[in-house]
Amino acid sequence: MADHPDQTTIKSLRAGLAAGRISASALTDSTLKRIHERTDLNAFITVTDKRARTTAARLDDAPNTDSGPLAGIPIAVKDNILVEGERCTCGSRMLSDWVAPYSATAVDRLEAAGAVIVGKTNCDEFGMGSSNENSYFKAVSNPVDPQRVPGGSSGGSPAAVADRQVIAALGSDTGGSVRLPAAYCGVVGLKPTYGAVSRWGLVAFASSLDQIGVLAQTIDDTRTVFNVIRGHDSRDATSRREDGVTREPAALRIGWPRQYFEEGLDPEIREAIENVARQLTDHGHRVFEVSLPNAKYAVATYYVICCAEASANLARYDGVKFGYRTESAGDLLDMFEQTRDEGFGAEVKRRILLGTYVLSAGYFDQYYGTAQRVRKAITQDFIEVFQSVDCLITPTAPTCAFKRGEKVDDPLAMYLMDVYTTSVNLAGVPALSVPCGRTSGGLPIGAQLIGRPMDENLLLHIGELIEQGAALQQ
Repeated sequence: MADHPDQTTIKSLRAGLAAGRISASALTDSTLKRIHERTDLNAFITVTDKRARTTAARLDDAPNTDSGPLAGIPIAVKDNILVEGERCTCGSRMLSDWVAPYSATAVDRLEAAGAVIVGKTNCDEFGMGSSNENSYFKAVSNPVDPQRVPGGSSGGSPAAVADRQVIAALGSDTGGSVRLPAAYCGVVGLKPTYGAVSRWGLVAFASSLDQIGVLAQTIDDTRTVFNVIRGHDSRDATSRREDGVTREPAALRIGWPRQYFEEGLDPEIREAIENVARQLTDHGHRVFEVSLPNAKYAVATYYVICCAEASANLARYDGVKFGYRTESAGDLLDMFEQTRDEGFGAEVKRRILLGTYVLSAGYFDQYYGTAQRVRKAITQDFIEVFQSVDCLITPTAPTCAFKRGEKVDDPLAMYLMDVYTTSVNLAGVPALSVPCGRTSGGLPIGAQLIGRPMDENLLLHIGELIEQGAALQQ
């Protein structure tokens, strides 16, 4: 891609491929060259050179038989999403050598549309983290400032997109893991409605929260990839059957949740979101204050539920069925204990312990039961507010990308980075992070749009208005 600086979107690349100005093989070679040149960012765990070149050659040999919307386009996939025949590590020692026996539905749909899968991107171990410093394969650097984090857990995907290594990438979002790194790296990040994209082939962290999402350089690219991977999948019991809503009202009612702007928000980020609100008002839309009274409980509720589900989901990694197994165990119980101790990193262990505790007999209702009741209240807040507004606008994160190591020893401070994103996953609604400016120090700022279930098209429409406004300011 570095050899084609004038072709920076899926649409322009597809036009060049269709006209014969470039070939899929040349574009793939250029992409792989860029990826290998930029290993200092550590955005990839596995680069799938052979698979990518084989796919590109097939497309070049039969250009008229495969004219899918992504034909010839290089795309990366977070390393907790299965690609048949390729390693899927989840950023963990536990799966460091495990090869996926099948592909996720989202990957099947990408390849059916002609996409060239060029690699598996680095991530926090099993998707647990807000900074991408929890990977067994070392931390990812933010291409905007390599001394800063790219955000987690999907940090490798937006780092690769922001660094122009790939045009787009898949990530997964459990509590903000697509949107936070999108904001930190200055790219677009879409977390779809729960069930809008199949979870088949996504390695589970917290099953009621996890959702595959899209990271791209532009809204149009995000829309193109999302339209390819969305849709019902009979193999996923959580997959929704209804199609997305298509509406672009001339005058939108946009909610400004006051709880998201009360305290702890960087003043420069607040100013940037206020500028976005003014731009939307200039386009004829109305922005007015609304209330999400249970938003203050979202982070605590999220971490109780996600840790409980992680405790259950990660019980399968015991050294018996697949993955890492210790070599120094005495008996079977010792093998279980040592395998999990050696195979999991510190953050994963912390969440397993928390999850096991809140699910224990003496504390189940006090913690897990209460969290589920609060989750219902948070969801009800969204249901009620969407009776009076079409969407909400908030910051994506309370600060911009922070320096590597800055919050590693303070888990609570790290967890609070999710303060504006977790409620979206608890309620199962869609959200979009859009670049909307930079700080005085040059760090990207993201605006978050939150919509009704299956209203991704409306969010993308509003995102384009924000994108156009940000471009005018540059």
